[in-house]
Amino acid sequence: MNRVILMGRLTRDPEVRYSQGENATAIARYTLAVDRRFNRNGDENNADFIGCVAFGRQAEFAEKYLRKGVKMLITGRIQTGSYTNKDGVRVYTTDVVVEDQEFAESKNAAGSSEGGYNAPNRPEPASAGNGFMNIPDGIDEELPFN
Repeated sequence: MNRVILMGRLTRDPEVRYSQGENATAIARYTLAVDRRFNRNGDENNADFIGCVAFGRQAEFAEKYLRKGVKMLITGRIQTGSYTNKDGVRVYTTDVVVEDQEFAESKNAAGSSEGGYNAPNRPEPASAGNGFMNIPDGIDEELPFN
């Protein structure tokens, strides 16, 4: 089984490209700074910087909503690969292929952190009076489960 769960902050805005061809697919790359749980050397802050790649709708979501400093929870799988760079040297890669990603803190908490999270302004959902919230108009196409 190849399953990865990570929580960390983006080190910079995602880099998004689109594949060539008739059905162009979005490809987003970003790096998460993930704090280490245990620290053998007693250093205060140790983090691993883990490369992540998202495809399709996940990449489009990253392009639209993810910014430097945002704390994210992602699940995915590790994928290794290699290529020959322009100098003829073989380069080996390890990435986490994102299968699911979600915000790990509220917008208000993220806004106070360095880099901040600036989501598009949206009307707050109003209560329908029956314990459920109404979904604002015009948001249907942005819901990930349509």
